[in-house]
Amino acid sequence: MKRAFFITIVTFFACAISAQTTKNPSFEEVISLRSVSNPVISPDGQHIVFESQSVDWKENKYDRELWISKNGDTPFQLTNNAESRSNNPKWSPDGKWIAFLSKKGKNTQIQVIRSAGGESFQVTHTKKNISNFEWSPDGQKIAFLQSEDKSKEEEKREDKYGGFAVEDAEYSLRQIWVADFNPALLTQMPLPEQIKDTVYSEKLKAKLLIDSVAFSINSFKWSPDGQKIAFGHQPNPTINGFFKADISIYDIASKSHKVLVNNLSYDGLEGWSPDSKSILYESSLNDSTSNYYKNGKLFRIDLDGSNTKQLAKDFDENISRIVWNKNGIFGLAWQKTVRQMVRIDPKNGTTTILTNSPKRIWSYSFSKDGKRIAYSGVNDEDLSEIYQSEYPIKNPKRLTQSTQQIQNWLAAKSEVVSWKSKDGAIIEGVLHKPMDYDPNKKYPLLVIIHGGPTGISTPSATPAYVYPMIQWLNKGALILRPNYRGSAGYGEKFRSLNVKNLGVGDAWDIISGVDYLENKGIIDGNKVGAMGWSQGGYISAFLTTNSNKFKAISVGAGISNWMTYYVNTDIHPFTRQYLKATPWSDKKIYEKTSPMTNIRSAATPTLIQHGEFDRRVPTANAYELFQGLQDVGVPTELIIYKGFGHGINKPKERLAAMWHNWQWFGKYIWDEEIELPEK
Repeated sequence: MKRAFFITIVTFFACAISAQTTKNPSFEEVISLRSVSNPVISPDGQHIVFESQSVDWKENKYDRELWISKNGDTPFQLTNNAESRSNNPKWSPDGKWIAFLSKKGKNTQIQVIRSAGGESFQVTHTKKNISNFEWSPDGQKIAFLQSEDKSKEEEKREDKYGGFAVEDAEYSLRQIWVADFNPALLTQMPLPEQIKDTVYSEKLKAKLLIDSVAFSINSFKWSPDGQKIAFGHQPNPTINGFFKADISIYDIASKSHKVLVNNLSYDGLEGWSPDSKSILYESSLNDSTSNYYKNGKLFRIDLDGSNTKQLAKDFDENISRIVWNKNGIFGLAWQKTVRQMVRIDPKNGTTTILTNSPKRIWSYSFSKDGKRIAYSGVNDEDLSEIYQSEYPIKNPKRLTQSTQQIQNWLAAKSEVVSWKSKDGAIIEGVLHKPMDYDPNKKYPLLVIIHGGPTGISTPSATPAYVYPMIQWLNKGALILRPNYRGSAGYGEKFRSLNVKNLGVGDAWDIISGVDYLENKGIIDGNKVGAMGWSQGGYISAFLTTNSNKFKAISVGAGISNWMTYYVNTDIHPFTRQYLKATPWSDKKIYEKTSPMTNIRSAATPTLIQHGEFDRRVPTANAYELFQGLQDVGVPTELIIYKGFGHGINKPKERLAAMWHNWQWFGKYIWDEEIELPEK
């Protein structure tokens, strides 16, 4: 009896202390959360380098720097570039150096740093930004991608004719360059006469690998034996050029290349076999009318063009981040709201799911012998962390402590719920609840709709972007994030359900989800709001003009009229694939799926948020919806975020967008007038 009393007292005081120390975080604190990503394990499997992102409020930017864990010990910071970020780390084959990308002058260049630490040294000195690179297997060279230099030609033309550009016809092709890696030249301070010496300068100069070709290279990989380079290429670097992407093989000895894979639609390089005799590639084969929403097909092929075999035919989802080593072929794939590691048998092509913890794995890296692995991942109530393990994965060790940042926060509680939509389709969604959730209470509901449409919402302790979700939960609301038809993780058939039914079927899924929660008696059906960005913004706009269910809506970078969108966007094929028509061939499908069609039925107060220079969803969509709502007398406000494209990627403007949503829904859901803070 005394022991039970003692436990009760201890529990009481523990709860009291917890209640005193937990807090509702500010918008700034949520935006400022540090995150870790992209772990890369050393060739010998002993050390792990990774990226850590933080916020620099003074400079209004997100910064990335490299951190390292040695022999499984506590990580420490490896780089510190005050002017720019450091990212994309890659170990030298001998494990003595780490190369990475950083901008310490005019352009982004390759830097190297000893794995033991110290100062970094610049390897390349080119006139253009470098976008990707790889060490040669012997560690004596580094190949990289950059766009061709057309600056002199452009200057001459502008001097004579001023400024103009021909749409889809002016670009710089991406090329493969190779730089020698000579530590002695990098780490020894050159004498003044050496710097002027052309022989010395020539030793540091990168060389163009493939010259005078009429294509743009988008990816490449050295063969494990170092004798060849496989590369993916397309006719031009425009965003729609990938439809005609092919794969070629460059032979180092003969300095020549030949096409290996050239289907009529997209072919994308994935990797090499360990014996350097085959490559892996993803392909849409001849499909250029539905590959936005259908599964990509994975193949292996020998270098002589024989023995082509489709792999993972038994797996109904896209597989990404593919690696082939002696243990098999590995990748990551969504399975509903879980992202797991899978293994593909190289011989029979069958697929096996390997992991269930953490619930969502973002990236991974194997040691050279395949016996050790590093990966990043997250569970429902954590932040993303870095892990290491032996392979097969067992008893992983967590190297980072990111989740400690929220240990005293009133964060989100998440659960996955499902319901039946209007046409019988089963829809899942993530329901977020406050930590003090009372099942006997009816809560206001905010519906937050992801983009894509092949995006996905997952359980999270700190969901955010430009929506103050944690603060809404702690204010006394529930949040539903539906994985409407078209979402990733539910198979190809599910992703195809909104073809020729965009907006319409999506609205069914959203409204039926609200009805499901209302029928359960846990929400107040008179206090429901909705919002989303990109495709989520489009669905929100569709709800604005086609439903009276919501008290307030926020449209972020959303499509309001498919015809307006089609003639202005930079991805015209997207519209043709989902609507199966152009505006000129089927006007009715464009009208059926456009929010503006029923603008006269709109009644919901609507906030519109948009980036000034958005090419993906041009701002004409925002102005059209704004004017239409004004004309029919619906309360509306349009906010343009200066200097941004399709996303808000700076902390200060993200903070502003959060406050704008907080004000809007505070007014129409909680009947509050909220002023934007001056400090």
